[in-house]
Amino acid sequence: MSFSRAENLINKLISNKISEDELTELLAGINDDEKRKMYADALEIYFNRLMNDNRPNGGPSSNDS
Repeated sequence: MSFSRAENLINKLISNKISEDELTELLAGINDDEKRKMYADALEIYFNRLMNDNRPNGGPSSNDS
């Protein structure tokens, strides 16, 4: 699986393995109107994965029919 730069930076931030330069890059990207969607998408992927991983018994989410 290929991760975008935004996903890589978000993953490093979450795992507390981000360098000072990478954090500066991430913060600049979040503040850049053109790049903000990439970071929002990367965070959405992370949170969706987190929700799926923590669903009791691997059952469907309440949004699934």
